[in-house]
Amino acid sequence: MTVDEPGVPGRGAASAGSAPVPGATGAGAGTGAGDGDRGAPDAADPADAAAGPPGDPAPGDPGDGAAAEAVPADGGPGDPAGAPPAGGADASAAGAPSAAGAASAAGAGPAPQGDAEPSADAGSAASSGIGTGTGIGTGTGSSAGDGPAGPFAEGAGDPDDEPDPSALRIEELILGSERQYTPFQAARAAGVSMELASRFWRAMGFADVGQARALTEADVLALRRLSGLVEAGLLSETMAVQVARSTGQTTARLADWQIDSFLMGLTEPPEPGMTRNEVTFPLVQLLLPELEEFLVYVWRRQLAAATGRVVQAQDDEEMVNRRQAIGFADLVGFTRLTRRLEDEELGELVEAFETTSADLVAAHGGRLIKALGDEILYVAEDAGTAAEIGLRLIETMANDATMPELRVGIAFGTMTTRMGDVFGNTVNLASRLTSIAPKDTVLVDGALRAELTASGAAPESEKESEDLSGYRFALQPLYQRPVRGLGVVEPWLLRRRGTGG
Repeated sequence: MTVDEPGVPGRGAASAGSAPVPGATGAGAGTGAGDGDRGAPDAADPADAAAGPPGDPAPGDPGDGAAAEAVPADGGPGDPAGAPPAGGADASAAGAPSAAGAASAAGAGPAPQGDAEPSADAGSAASSGIGTGTGIGTGTGSSAGDGPAGPFAEGAGDPDDEPDPSALRIEELILGSERQYTPFQAARAAGVSMELASRFWRAMGFADVGQARALTEADVLALRRLSGLVEAGLLSETMAVQVARSTGQTTARLADWQIDSFLMGLTEPPEPGMTRNEVTFPLVQLLLPELEEFLVYVWRRQLAAATGRVVQAQDDEEMVNRRQAIGFADLVGFTRLTRRLEDEELGELVEAFETTSADLVAAHGGRLIKALGDEILYVAEDAGTAAEIGLRLIETMANDATMPELRVGIAFGTMTTRMGDVFGNTVNLASRLTSIAPKDTVLVDGALRAELTASGAAPESEKESEDLSGYRFALQPLYQRPVRGLGVVEPWLLRRRGTGG
């Protein structure tokens, strides 16, 4: 076990006045367990240079001369990013609390260099006082708990795992630059607090890798842009986090789909002896700019459509709580299918269902909100469009021998739209109607039936109408029945005119 030497800068006892590095969490949140105050700045680091001169040292901390003896932030020449300080491994293995860790738990002063901005995680984690650190800073944990986040390749947070050079080459091609910052350094270079940077990264869905040197100039620029929108008053901090979360969730699914369904098939080695990486790199070189341009094009198209819907709203209340038709379509007996089909067959069935449904919804003027494997959720501005989509879905799936039966439920009313999703009793009612619908049928609620009759798409009464030829839809009342959470409802069976109505 390494013995702390009193009076030596950077060793446990001497660094008792320093605070935990931002983002430190879990067992690795203690400060100063091992040789070298790893919170010292790296004079050659562009992020440190951009941050300006360090602040005054806190009482009890080493001065400028002592700081020069500390191990640089990158772990010293030849050390992997985020490697533990020399002698620190023994102390970590023993689990011995460090003097600095105890000082942090007791509310020690600020970090010695004056440029560390403590995050919420660092404050809560410091109470453990366990100096098991492997990242930069005064002994921070490398990946335990909820530390700062970052979009890195697998193993980036583990100093013992050297990334595959070919994988790094592809990563640099996609990201546009090489890894050079730790999360703390990136936040400082962007002029953003570690706490806010961590919130943005987590919202975008990036993995927690402690303080590994694995961020790029693009990550710094993204932080600057997002925080700049907040500083300019264009977005609140809460809205900026929501934008980061919605973008991260949407693009994560898109990236997974592209890799699973597109790149995996194209990167099979064409010749024996060729590695997948040898095929992937030139393919990514060709595809990346084209797919990037296409992504921006589709996003702008969707943004224009969404903006048009907002502009047409009568007031702010209508923008958020809107009267629309909402429809659910659900594959019957899907659970039984999962037990009978192989995984690949099940995946093909789900993909075919989602693709066919999305095409039908878009072609007839609706909007697909989400697909959930065996179920889709769509909205339409008017009852007639929603009814047409529901019937088309039933008819199309019935003509496909590979598809199980389908059932659809549609309701009309006010619903809340938020972050691309919809909520409210109308949504719940449509879901309940779907669950009670017989196979290959469409059930609607009384409000949608009223909209259809008011627009002339369906008659007020089948029996009292003398001429039914001018109507598109037929409606048949069914027995009232209690629906969980919504009381008693009267469902209506929707058919196309001329098919038994």
